[in-house]
Amino acid sequence: MQVTWHGHSTWHVTVGETELLIDPFFDNPKTDLEPSNIDTPDYVLLTHGHADHIAHAGEFAEATLVATPELVSYCEEEFGFEDAVGGMGMNLGGTVECGDAYVTMVRADHTNGIMTENAKSGGMPAGFVISDTKPTQVADEESTTIYNAGDTSLMSEMRDVIGSYLEPDAAIVPIGDHFTMGPQQAAIAVDWLDVDYAFPQHYDTFPPIEQDPEEFESEVAATGSDVEVVALEADEPFEIDP
Repeated sequence: MQVTWHGHSTWHVTVGETELLIDPFFDNPKTDLEPSNIDTPDYVLLTHGHADHIAHAGEFAEATLVATPELVSYCEEEFGFEDAVGGMGMNLGGTVECGDAYVTMVRADHTNGIMTENAKSGGMPAGFVISDTKPTQVADEESTTIYNAGDTSLMSEMRDVIGSYLEPDAAIVPIGDHFTMGPQQAAIAVDWLDVDYAFPQHYDTFPPIEQDPEEFESEVAATGSDVEVVALEADEPFEIDP
């Protein structure tokens, strides 16, 4: 499994022959890429409907959309998406097969109003657990699984459900504070998740969320966890080994 950060909360995940793009927003200071520089992925995954997560979704409307039914409906109307998983999107707790990937939608603690002239609800905000094998209660040592927490605060579900039963190898967590977890809570999250790798996201885009990822690394070390913190440079791929 290969992951590439394009700044803020925008990620490209490759599972086998399947390409997934998460929360496309290229108006951030970390990347020099434009949406036109990115080949249309097989799937676009949207954690929630805030503008800094869906701003460039319409540039990839030929992909299959993975989002809540409410957000799917909005994106069909606003951006011209015609194809969504299951024809209507998915919801929390569900797992869908997306090419070579299995995508499980999990809870995130955040808001999800779509701030248009006529404000709409995007349904529940979400995170995604992406694996190259179908999640079961039988552990598969050969599988690779990554958890993208989306925009969220610290929540016990990370410890009690996601870490315990979905068993990710790596976690992508927000560290920007103000709108999401900051470094301290994000460090507790990755300790609870018991992952091998932790990737920070959702920082340094706007003044309220300016952060030094080294502070996140220090907070992780303070938990006693041996997770490897990887603060990626934008647009540089990283291979996650099982």
